[in-house]
This record gives sequence, structure tokens and C-alpha cells, in this order.
Amino acid sequence: MSGVGGDVFAELWVSLASLLRSYTAAHGLNGKRQATVELGAEHILVRRGDEWLDLRRSGPVVNWKREDGRAGKLEFTQHGQLQGEAGEEEMDIAAEAWAQDLMRELPR
Repeated sequence: MSGVGGDVFAELWVSLASLLRSYTAAHGLNGKRQATVELGAEHILVRRGDEWLDLRRSGPVVNWKREDGRAGKLEFTQHGQLQGEAGEEEMDIAAEAWAQDLMRELPR
């Protein structure tokens, strides 16, 4: 992505981690479930029990995977969105979807 510096990607990365913290907390309120969000310069790990979401960043590219083998690749855009095979979406929409999936009530 020309014209966009690495500091922008770092800021977007921190924002994504913050959104994941907020949405996992919101989804865990009713069931008293909690997730942990670990943030590094190029790695975010969100865990709840045996379930996890692993995000790794290299510049604007974000590779993600889940404990069940699902995986994908997204890229930060100049507008702070995430671009994937399905098109562009706002970071909060992606974070919400990941959090909802991670925090869903597990069958007993």
C-alpha cells in the first residue's frame, strides 16, 4: 500500500486489539464468560478456555487462524478497514464477528 507508513498499521493493530477486548467482554457478560486478549507488536492472541483466535501481522497483512483449523488472510486498507476475499469491511465488524464466534455458549 503506497503512501501509508508502518506506524499507521501499528495504530490500526492496537485498535483491532481494543475492539476485540471490548466485544469479547460484551459477549461474555450474560454468561459470565471471559476471554483474554494478549497484544504484541505483530501478534494478537484471544483465548477463552480451549478456544482461541490467533492474529499475526506483517505490515498491512493480517493472517488469522482458529483452534478448529479455520484460517484466513486480511489486509488493512488506507481507510482503516480490513480487505479480504469477500471485500472490505470495517474493523469493528470483523472484531464483532470473531468475538461473537469465540464467546458463543458452548454445548454442554
